[in-house]
Amino acid sequence: MIMACTSKPKTEYETTTVEKGNISTTVTATGTIEPVTSVEVGTQVSGIVSKIYVDYNSEVKAGQVIAELDRTNLLSTLESQRANLTSAQSSLEYQKANFERQKGLYDKGLISANDFEQSRLSYIQAQQQVTTAKQSVKRAETDLGYATITSPINGIVLNKAVEEGQTVAASFSTPTLFTIAQDLTNMRVIADIDEADIGEVKEGQRVIFTVDAYPNDVFQGAVTQVRRQATTESNVVTYEVVISAPNADLKLMPGLTANVTIFTLEKNDVLTISAKALRFTPNEALIAEDETIQPCDAKQKLWVHEGKVFKAIPVETGVTNGTITEITSGIKAGTEVLEDMIFGEMPEQSTSQNKNPFMPGPRNNNRNQKNGQGAAKK
Repeated sequence: MIMACTSKPKTEYETTTVEKGNISTTVTATGTIEPVTSVEVGTQVSGIVSKIYVDYNSEVKAGQVIAELDRTNLLSTLESQRANLTSAQSSLEYQKANFERQKGLYDKGLISANDFEQSRLSYIQAQQQVTTAKQSVKRAETDLGYATITSPINGIVLNKAVEEGQTVAASFSTPTLFTIAQDLTNMRVIADIDEADIGEVKEGQRVIFTVDAYPNDVFQGAVTQVRRQATTESNVVTYEVVISAPNADLKLMPGLTANVTIFTLEKNDVLTISAKALRFTPNEALIAEDETIQPCDAKQKLWVHEGKVFKAIPVETGVTNGTITEITSGIKAGTEVLEDMIFGEMPEQSTSQNKNPFMPGPRNNNRNQKNGQGAAKK
């Protein structure tokens, strides 16, 4: 038995419609929320913390006293320096009078030039000692002023690192006493962007982000700075991107982790088509025998099926996100175009039987023939 196919397999077509839509591409990352401006308040002198006037979350004004150090040693140092200044000034007065007396004697030729120069040198040294003593007094007064800790900005106390009675030492570095944020209604996100994506990120791009504290809220922001300093950790290179984060309702708190989505491309209300349709080309081997193909030489084209004709329509494309592509010209909105060909089921097949005298017939037919002969004999 030879099976003969009388027609081509039935083929179905997937279509899509050219329509208005939005195209966007995004970069995702994680970041940390922090205040735009925060100041670490320390002390330049060592001593015991005698008074603290603020606590966590306290609102402070610029110049407001927030802590004081014990002043006993500082006052003692100041008095000592003032006494040194008084002594230096007395010595200066004596050396000045002595110089003037020696100068008169020298002018009359009664003393040697060496004695005169010695008196002049002593007078100059006394002047320098007074200057040094004045600077020491000024430094001691300044140190005494440092014992009063004031807020440098208007803001909120985020951190308090000391307690009353604690000793702080400022010999080698300035110890941090408080951290004050200037304005919590205007926060920012510092996001780490992978080196593969940083080339697409630009200032001004729209950003949305979420935080685990408020999973149902979506916060808006924008890229304000792309920092060029790279950070390498475990052979992964990232770059910091600063994102504005308006916080009028004060939901965002410093230190929260933000899940960031940066829109590196956005075009709204443009003519779009699936990128798959631009890659489609009808297969001659699969179309019906009475159908024809009308191709074109354009680099970008879409295909429509009009009656028995597959017709290519040249188009010009714009931006794409890999899934959806912008159509700038060549076709109208609402046009239905081909996207794919699907192989259908084989049509019914006809059979032809070449009889062979040496092949036995079907078993049922033989049985029927024997039954028929028996009936004839009767």
